[in-house]
Amino acid sequence: MKFFTKEIKIALVAICGLVILFFGMNYLKGLNLFSSDNKYYILFNNISGLASSSPIYADGYKVGVVKNIKYDYSKSGEIMVEAEIDKELRIPKGSSAEIVSDMLGNVKVNLLMANNPRERVMPGEIIQGGINAGALGKLTDMVPVVMNILPKLDSIVTSLNVLMADPAIAQSLHNVNTITGNLTVTTARLNSLLAGLNRSVPGMISRADSTLDNANLLAKKLNNIDVEGTLAKVDATLANVQEFTSQLNSNEGTLGLLMRDPSLYNNLNSTMRSADSLLIDLKAHPKRYVHFSLFGRKDN
Repeated sequence: MKFFTKEIKIALVAICGLVILFFGMNYLKGLNLFSSDNKYYILFNNISGLASSSPIYADGYKVGVVKNIKYDYSKSGEIMVEAEIDKELRIPKGSSAEIVSDMLGNVKVNLLMANNPRERVMPGEIIQGGINAGALGKLTDMVPVVMNILPKLDSIVTSLNVLMADPAIAQSLHNVNTITGNLTVTTARLNSLLAGLNRSVPGMISRADSTLDNANLLAKKLNNIDVEGTLAKVDATLANVQEFTSQLNSNEGTLGLLMRDPSLYNNLNSTMRSADSLLIDLKAHPKRYVHFSLFGRKDN
């Protein structure tokens, strides 16, 4: 009788299959049954969907996995998570952990490493944990705000509908269209004007250069003028004018006497009146003063 009968062979194959399936499933979950990693315990009040085999990261690098989750029924709200972390990782004292969920619902644990080079968390000790809701948490916090805004948005939309139904809006839009057309025409004219100015600028620059040359020539001529001699002549002329003015103000000389002696003025005035009377009498009786006749004198 053979030991390895058909039934035994089938049983051995089934057992090997189960063993391979068990190790394969744990490998796919990220669990290593023969691991020599250190075990730590993380205490949470809410694990937010965290499960066994969830990855654990430190500074973005995977350092371990969640091995087991235990709910403390005697203390409501405390959940102990058993974590297997690489034994090469040194966790400083004061470090903490947080659960992070992404938009696709994937959950992971992040170790927040403290800055404590002297003390460390020993394997088997407890690390305090919390929840970082991430973008989903921010969206959840925004829901009450959005709900409060919705009635106001509805009122605003209603007001906008009433406003848009006003015929004045259509007229205003028509006016805006007209103004836009006018601006287009004005812009074309400005472009034409600028083109003309661009053509005129070279000539203006050349004339400006010519003006500057003339100014430079004038400056050179002014530099060549004998300023001191001219000023001396001006001083001499002013002295002569001052002397002439002094003579006019004095009683010496004809002009001075004429300007300052009232008797001379009165005599001249009397003489002018006499001459005027003489001219009047001459016009009235010319025969008294002129006697001219071909036949001799005739007495009046």
